[in-house]
Amino acid sequence: MKEVTLKEIAETLGMSVSTVSKALKNYPDVSKKTKRLVKETAEVLNYKPNAFAVNLRTKESKTIGLIIPEVVHHFFSSVIKGIIARAEKKGYLVIILQSNESYELEKKQLDLLLSKRVDGILISLANGTGDFKHLNNLISQELPLVMFDKIAKIVNCSKVIIDDRKAAYMATQHLIDSGCKRIAHFRGPLLPQNSIDRFLGYKKALMDNGLTYDPSLVYICECGDNSFEEGKENARKLFNDHKDVDGIFINTDLVAIGAMTELNKLGINIPEDISIVGFSNWFMSSVISPTLTTINQPGYDMGKEAFKLLYKEIKKRKQNLPVKFKTVALETKLIKRASTKN
Repeated sequence: MKEVTLKEIAETLGMSVSTVSKALKNYPDVSKKTKRLVKETAEVLNYKPNAFAVNLRTKESKTIGLIIPEVVHHFFSSVIKGIIARAEKKGYLVIILQSNESYELEKKQLDLLLSKRVDGILISLANGTGDFKHLNNLISQELPLVMFDKIAKIVNCSKVIIDDRKAAYMATQHLIDSGCKRIAHFRGPLLPQNSIDRFLGYKKALMDNGLTYDPSLVYICECGDNSFEEGKENARKLFNDHKDVDGIFINTDLVAIGAMTELNKLGINIPEDISIVGFSNWFMSSVISPTLTTINQPGYDMGKEAFKLLYKEIKKRKQNLPVKFKTVALETKLIKRASTKN
């Protein structure tokens, strides 16, 4: 269907193009009667404003970019819902891209969003991201950028996080309080800051309670995707290496459920033989048998807060006002279920 123009509306009504344009924009020097007539005619003719022209005039695309490591992950799907809920209220379209935990793909996607002239970018870093030049380049161009969940502390922008060390400490402390003396940790890959902080929280809880930290009890997710299969594989390794372990703190619920599945297969009773605490409170955590004790990670709220910070920065930069970067830390809590001795 051919696109209807302002000129065609003007010719239909016998008015000037400038009068039609002013009427559609609600200018005060156009009468109510004329405004109503123009708007009714525009609706009948199915007129749509030229988005490209509007963008050039307002210097806004009304779109933002969102880069996440994986879309299907329960936590990130919750984040997306929170972002979209806020973005729609402010009239923004969200372009969602998945980095697949790849640094190279993440860089390409940032370039793509720049070419689309988005008004700002939200990002949770890929596990493979160890160099932050591509992010600092964005900041040098004064493009609004907000990081969430998997962040880089040395990149100077606003961030939305949880206190991963505190949450991991809480999880490990619960295992200790329930009687565990020999606690393993299935951690994420080496690079992401949240993986590092969860490991440090685990280690500190052991030390504060007079328990020996044993590096051989820390199993790294080598593939970097924190998967169900890695949970199973690490559980097998643990069973072969350390039959005296009576507790495990695991970096994500998906890995924890993989570990529980394998331990059940090996005849290990949970929590009688081994207690397990996961992280994120994925919906499967409450339906697996036994149900999984875990740390609740507020994904929906994180998404809402991330957009809120980005929106504020977009508006301030448009008005040439100074921007003060802010880090928002959301609260987490331990959800006690049947995989630990409560």
